[in-house]
Amino acid sequence: MNSACTFLIILLGLTLKMHKLILLLGTNLGRRIANISTAIHQIETLLGKVLKKSSVYETAAWGNTEQPDFLNQVIQVETGKNPTECLEILLQIEAGMGRIRNLKWEPRIIDIDILFYDSEIINLDHLKIPHPELHRRKFVLIPLAEILPEFVHPQSLKTANEMLAEVSDPLQCHVYSESV
Repeated sequence: MNSACTFLIILLGLTLKMHKLILLLGTNLGRRIANISTAIHQIETLLGKVLKKSSVYETAAWGNTEQPDFLNQVIQVETGKNPTECLEILLQIEAGMGRIRNLKWEPRIIDIDILFYDSEIINLDHLKIPHPELHRRKFVLIPLAEILPEFVHPQSLKTANEMLAEVSDPLQCHVYSESV
């Protein structure tokens, strides 16, 4: 390799800004632990390095309660992708695992929600970051507070712990597995 190529590789490596992406994984169909494990493997392959993983939590379904209980896990990922690229990759992972989108709050083999992208606020038709409902749901806040208790929501300016202390979600959420 000549020096010009080496310089370009070093320059590209130095200018690639890495971002912290916080995701919620959920599943209530099939082999739920295996679904989360497969999703994490695909995320690491296509999106970036998983830095932190919460325990896996089980909770009743939100919205449409006439379906199996969900397993949920929050993960933090380091990525060089922009938010729209992240969403496209996550939708590809969901589709590749068999996710079919018909109705809101339906059973699903995998659901991957973007909770946060650094501390950015994004309000596009197809992408809302932070996730607009996260502060209302124990199954999001409990695993989030487990791995990032002092993470500050860029709109409410409350930490994960503060949001969890204030949430009025009646659904029970308990540890199902220490991690995947």
